[in-house]
Amino acid sequence: MTASTFVRRSRLAERAPITASFEFFPPKSDKMEASLWSTVERLAPLNPSFVSVTYGAGGSTRERTHRTVERLLKETHLLPAAHLTCVGASRAEVDAVIQDYWDIGVRHIVALRGDPQEGLGARYQPRADGYAYASDLVAGLRAIGDFEVSVSGYPERHPESADWSVEIDNLKRKVDAGATRVITQYFFDNDLFESYLERIAKAGLSIPVVPGILPIHNFEQTMVFSAKCGTSIPHWLARRFSGLNEDAETRKLVGAAVAYEQVMDLVDRGISDFHFYTMNRADLTYAICHMLGMGQAEGTRQAA
Repeated sequence: MTASTFVRRSRLAERAPITASFEFFPPKSDKMEASLWSTVERLAPLNPSFVSVTYGAGGSTRERTHRTVERLLKETHLLPAAHLTCVGASRAEVDAVIQDYWDIGVRHIVALRGDPQEGLGARYQPRADGYAYASDLVAGLRAIGDFEVSVSGYPERHPESADWSVEIDNLKRKVDAGATRVITQYFFDNDLFESYLERIAKAGLSIPVVPGILPIHNFEQTMVFSAKCGTSIPHWLARRFSGLNEDAETRKLVGAAVAYEQVMDLVDRGISDFHFYTMNRADLTYAICHMLGMGQAEGTRQAA
């Protein structure tokens, strides 16, 4: 055992138990559905605190999201959280979806404003007869049932926020409406996340903030999406993946190592709860969580 390995294990032993949640997206084909449920089966033994199922731009996956959540309820021990947005539906239609989720036993909703049907970068226009913003949706959820309500947070600001005062005011409205947890957009610079926590605390908000972690499977795709959602790519991260476009196996190893290092640094900063964007793939997320000791018997963790 190396000295650095011993130190890392000691740090994990001294900290609060690591907990995590996983995000999936609803499948679009039979092949993608088989892949999703293989991923669910692989990750379920890690005993996540919950698993969330996303909602497409403009509500485009509403039925598929509902079917996936319902199957998770019926066929697994996992606690599903359904994503729900304000886009593409009237208030009455959204309320009907909320009530249906409550009736089938869903008690956790991830409430989002949502992206326009045109996708990221398009101008958002609230629907006149719908919920305009996430804070309105949170209030609507609270009026229908005693849901646990997670909302989004942006360590580098939402692309549409003019400055940090706008960003934090938007978050405060969601908290005041009844949000119970913030799940952040993924990021790669932990200093940005720590600064975000400081801004939230300075605003007097005490809501739990869970960092979103993206294990990188495809660096080129990650760069494209990050440019749209406002996540910065540090130079050191680009160098890690440089020259690996045709080397999938090495990319996988690097992706797991980068995400594990990021999580361990956050553990050192006092963070013990994480939300993994799995991209419906189990390999990297499972490896990272296994190294963190999740899903292992207490005796096994101590002996590892």
